[in-house]
Amino acid sequence: MPRFKETPVTLSLLLFIAAVFAAEWWLGGPSLSPLRWDILIDPINPNILLTIGSITSDALRGHQYWRLMSGMFLHANFTHWLLNSWTLYQLGSLYEAMFGSRRFAFIYLVTGLCASVISALHLPADGASVGASGAVLGILGAFIFSIQRSRWVHERWARFLLYQLIFWGIVNITLPYFFPVIDQWAHLAGIGSGLILGLVLPHAHKGPAPMPPSRDVVDVMPYDD
Repeated sequence: MPRFKETPVTLSLLLFIAAVFAAEWWLGGPSLSPLRWDILIDPINPNILLTIGSITSDALRGHQYWRLMSGMFLHANFTHWLLNSWTLYQLGSLYEAMFGSRRFAFIYLVTGLCASVISALHLPADGASVGASGAVLGILGAFIFSIQRSRWVHERWARFLLYQLIFWGIVNITLPYFFPVIDQWAHLAGIGSGLILGLVLPHAHKGPAPMPPSRDVVDVMPYDD
């Protein structure tokens, strides 16, 4: 994987998301005493998440547009944060190293906002959603066409990476049908807007190809509560 000095936007996002999650835990996370395994899935107090910025059905109707951005950086529990952060590290750092920091940042923010808007439009009146999955899946979608349009498309490692991206994209589109707690619309909007941006944005390579990724480069994909 690329070094963090080559991927400043990914590093900044990871640090910011970690800081936000630490604040969430301090404000309304489960107690660490006694220490137990299910603390990994114990939820952050949903009222705290609502107060500090979860996406709701009123985000658009009530002109609470700030929720569309804040919800992208909140997470519902430790496992949710860990999986999304790990996937952002794997996908984000590789995409940023291959195609540049500005392009990566633009795609991340635009697809994340698209996911937030579509999520808000489809949430029930008492529903709420948080998570970076829409933006991370946006990077995944953009990666598919970015690889296909790149000078590396005929490389063996690039084809294998492309197959992984397509596989995990399909998995994350179908998962909500089996686990209704996952925000289906955020997933669809994230990956859909990413595919569009990967196809239409002017294409350029940052520099030489990074070291060929290993077979576990995209071994975990995120979910959205």
